[in-house]
Amino acid sequence: MGKSNFLGAWGEVLAAEYLRKKRYEIVAMGFRCRFGEIDIIARNRSFLVFAEVKLRKSESFASAREYVDIKKQNRLRMTASMYLSQYPTDLQPRFDVIEIYAPEGEKTSHPVIHHLEDAFE
Repeated sequence: MGKSNFLGAWGEVLAAEYLRKKRYEIVAMGFRCRFGEIDIIARNRSFLVFAEVKLRKSESFASAREYVDIKKQNRLRMTASMYLSQYPTDLQPRFDVIEIYAPEGEKTSHPVIHHLEDAFE
């Protein structure tokens, strides 16, 4: 596993821990289909949350959420539709972005996490 893949997986684990502490139930991680991948799928009250995790060292160039552009949003929507066709639910779908800022990578003792609920429609 390359360094960026390792950091991405580390960020997804951090995000899942963060969501569990906020009483989300993790349903799946790394759901893949031909359209793409959804990092985390979780239940929260009446929502089925499709969460995209973005890890950066800082936001000096751009905030992590800015990397979830319209093209990425469309891929996430198609991937979520595929998931829902395989696993139907009465829960309301929602798309969240979880930004993680870790200046020292996995050695960062206190990464900063921003959770943007309903990040796009």
